[in-house]
Amino acid sequence: MADYQGRKVVIIGLGLTGLSCVDFFLAQGVTPRVMDTRVSPPGLDKLPDSVERYLGSLNGDWLLAADLIVASPGMALAHPLLMEAAEAGVEIIGDIELFCREAQAPVVAITGSNGKSTVTSLVGEMARAAGWAVGVGGNIGLPALSLLQQPAQLYVLELSSFQLETTHSLKAAAATILNVSEDHMDRYPLGLQQYRAAKLRIYENAAVCVVNADDALTMPVRGADKRCVSFGVDVGDYHLNRQQGSIWLRVHGEKVLNTEEMTLVGLHNYTNALAALALADAVGIPRASSLKALTTFRGLAHRFQLVHERNGVRWINDSKATNVGSTEAALSGLKAQGTLWLLLGGDGKSADFSSLTRYLQGDAIRVWCYGRDGAALAALRPEISSQTETLEQAMRAIAPQVQPGDIVLLSPACASLDQFRNFEQRGDRFAQLARELG
Repeated sequence: MADYQGRKVVIIGLGLTGLSCVDFFLAQGVTPRVMDTRVSPPGLDKLPDSVERYLGSLNGDWLLAADLIVASPGMALAHPLLMEAAEAGVEIIGDIELFCREAQAPVVAITGSNGKSTVTSLVGEMARAAGWAVGVGGNIGLPALSLLQQPAQLYVLELSSFQLETTHSLKAAAATILNVSEDHMDRYPLGLQQYRAAKLRIYENAAVCVVNADDALTMPVRGADKRCVSFGVDVGDYHLNRQQGSIWLRVHGEKVLNTEEMTLVGLHNYTNALAALALADAVGIPRASSLKALTTFRGLAHRFQLVHERNGVRWINDSKATNVGSTEAALSGLKAQGTLWLLLGGDGKSADFSSLTRYLQGDAIRVWCYGRDGAALAALRPEISSQTETLEQAMRAIAPQVQPGDIVLLSPACASLDQFRNFEQRGDRFAQLARELG
């Protein structure tokens, strides 16, 4: 437990997380100052009148006068004013660091370019199936600090690379990097290794590290050590076993669950299940409870979600695929009886799309590209690609052409912010149009 009495605290960024930081300090008898680069940030109406606020930009004088800056994950530490404050000796942390200093129960920490929300939710469900009091949050659902308001036997946190950059006191009972692929390259100008370095912070002081045997970038810097437990498709302590047309989850050579008993589908979700099981085992959740949760968990919205099926045509919403690696994961396990109609587009965040090309081969695929990076995506395989300005235009063009056995898949490989508020709004629009057009 840290003591913040007498500290001059500045919080950058409002919204749910910023408000949770304000509430945290007020409960400690410290009144922070708040600033936000937005003129009218979400949550402004809930900010107590006693809290000074500065909106529309950052206030350099406030930052230099502070003892402690709590920065939103959306605020790059490379911002000139933050760098100036850091050089002046001002401590800069995030809300996850505040949480780690206070938490009294074990923490399972989960990061990765893709799959982290599904794995975080799964581990939470496994703990609940065992009757444990569990707090699930961080980069998903509730801000981490609000989890401290209820007693918990276990915390399960989804953590982004941005959150890990400002976290120093995490001592996870079990931690994982599920995978590492290009994402947020606009925030990491030095490339993939800089992004990976932020994620690797999750292993510091962790008791167990759950690593992906199929992705060397998920290993600790010095390679696998005695803390490491592995999962993978064909290799690893936790892996998949194909037998007589079925795929089983196998742990240390023992078959524990036939994937036909799971509601989740797709190879990427089966490896997510393995990772979740490894994390749950590491913190002592009874295996029977974990397996029960795997059979009942229905998955999360906007993540390879079947939203409409009619006349033998399936419409799948994978709007959460905001980077190339996530779209590759969706395509790698996908089998269409007929044609796959793939919707790609949005803001690619300076990513390299070329690795998608190998998934766009064959005659049974048509690609429709839209949005800011539509032209770059269409150029991957021009002879099967069409381009529209918007997602809706693409769907209206596809709908009259689909046949029984076809799949229409929104897995955009891009962020949504060029045309939508967020990936949820994009996915909701896809689902609405699928029901209308299908």
